[in-house]
Amino acid sequence: MTNADFFAMAVKSAEKAYAPYSHFKVGAVLLTKDGQIFTGCNIENSSYSMTICAERTAVFKAVSSGFRDFKAIAVAGSSDGDFSKPCIPCGACLQVLSEFCDDDFMIVLSDGVYKLSDFMPKKFSAENIL
Repeated sequence: MTNADFFAMAVKSAEKAYAPYSHFKVGAVLLTKDGQIFTGCNIENSSYSMTICAERTAVFKAVSSGFRDFKAIAVAGSSDGDFSKPCIPCGACLQVLSEFCDDDFMIVLSDGVYKLSDFMPKKFSAENIL
């Protein structure tokens, strides 16, 4: 699968988003190291703090299915159907990804492929609480 195909899957996942308030639909596709795929979309709530991002939806689906070794995630977001602008994962999503992923974990956006460490050069981890 090419990065373009992977990203296209994220765009398709965004079509399932529930975003009646922001109208910003986000889709994510998470790839495990053994080739399993988990999709996610953002799901808003009128109480904004109860909203969940697409990336965390995909991660939580994967973890609750018994997977914890991830290779890459593709993320696509748009409020007008134009997914050509990059949709960078928010800080909460990056922190959740950092719990399960190495610094070289790949993040595929519309404008290229990045490493988790590009967005999270320093992260809060178990070392900070032990």
